[in-house]
Order: sequence, then C-alpha cells, then structure tokens
Amino acid sequence: MTKKRPVLSYRSPPDLPHGAAARRGTDHVDMNNEVIVITGASKGLGLALARLFAHEGHSLIINARGDELDAVERELSQSTEVVAVRGDVSEIAEEIAAAALTRFGRVDVLINNASELGPSPMPLLLEHSWQSLERIFRVNVVAPIHLIQLLRPWTIVNITSDAAVNAYPHWGGYGASKAALEHVSRILAVEMPDVRVLVIDPGDMNTEMHRLAEPGVDLSRLPSAEEVAPKIVERIHGVGERSLRFQVAAGA
Repeated sequence: MTKKRPVLSYRSPPDLPHGAAARRGTDHVDMNNEVIVITGASKGLGLALARLFAHEGHSLIINARGDELDAVERELSQSTEVVAVRGDVSEIAEEIAAAALTRFGRVDVLINNASELGPSPMPLLLEHSWQSLERIFRVNVVAPIHLIQLLRPWTIVNITSDAAVNAYPHWGGYGASKAALEHVSRILAVEMPDVRVLVIDPGDMNTEMHRLAEPGVDLSRLPSAEEVAPKIVERIHGVGERSLRFQVAAGA
C-alpha cells in the first residue's frame, strides 16, 4: 500500500519555498507532460480545458461537485492519466491536494475555474443574503487561495469575469468575489515574482452558468466554451508573456 504524502495545510505554513514541497524527490520536470489541476471540470469551460490538456497528454487532477465527473474521468483517461476528486472545492481543497501530490508528487499548473454564482435569478446586492454571499466568497476567493497555499504551483490561472471590473445590477455578489480574486492575484504576483500568475476573463459564453445568471435570455449568439478554451490554453502556454490579466473573448 502506497504511503500518502502529508498535505501542506494553510494552517501550518511549510518552511519549504513554493513548489519545493510538491517537487520533493523529483529531479526533472518534463514540461511536455505537466501536472495540471482544474476545478469545476465536469462541464462548461472547465471540461473544455480538461479535454484540450488531456489531448496534449498532460496529467490531470479534475474536481467538480456533480456526478458527471465520473464520466469525465472515464473519457479523459482514454488520453492521459487522470485523477478525479469529487466534492465542493470550498470543503475538500486538502483532499484535492493530497490526491495530486500522492499521485504525481507535484503540480505545475493550477486552474481555479470553479465558481459560485449565487441565487438564480440573481438578487440586488441589498437583498442578497449574507449566507449566500459568504458561500460565494468561500468558493470564488478563499478556495482558490487555499489550493494555492497547499499546492504551490509554478503557474496559477484564476478565471474571472468582466463583472469584476464593471458594476452590473444584480451581479454584486459574484462580481465582488471576482474583483477580490483579481486583487488576490495581483498581490500574489508581487509576493511571488518567480511564479506565473494569470487572470483570464473568458468573455460571455453560452454555458449553463450564464443561463442561470440570465434566465430566459437567448444566448445562442455567444461562443461556446469549446470555442473559447483553445484561446485560454494558448495563453497558459505563452511562457514568455508577462501580462497579468487577459480577456480572451468579447464581452464578460
């Protein structure tokens, strides 16, 4: 039986520098086979990204809440090595980290894609319950920070929205959480200059989340997640690019 590697917890910050704990016992990192963690990977943009990285042969740790994750794991396993960890990212970050480090010994890229929208239809901020706001911030801000603390990846990708920089009625909870995530990203980029931090706004897409955000609105004119994902992968592969924030499609 394989002995599990102890998980690095944010409650007890490790003495090792970023990445070192994840690379213990690893003399060489094959950049053609990176280890990539993707949250919210069972549908929409997360699934589209996972499929592209699997096709390229990168090892994957995928996470999502729904039962669909099992089918996604079976599909992607036809192309690459995949570990699926099902559950709410705001509750099981340490399980995700344990699975990743036990199986692969390191994480090269972390894609914080999982997001909580809040009630549908979305209420005005003044009428938004504090319990819902707390959950939105736990999933969209605290969980990404927690995973970064645990995994210490070389590349951090935080998926955002133009609701983070524009004031839209009814988008207050979600938009404020994404604004917080963007500022967290700026701070990390300053605190860890040798780590690559990307903030990527995928733009408006025809996805289930967008349909929940704007029920009854015709989204057929918008690009699908499958159309947007290759642009994001291109940005992630752009090693020489030093910009922090990208918008890869028109709109939010």
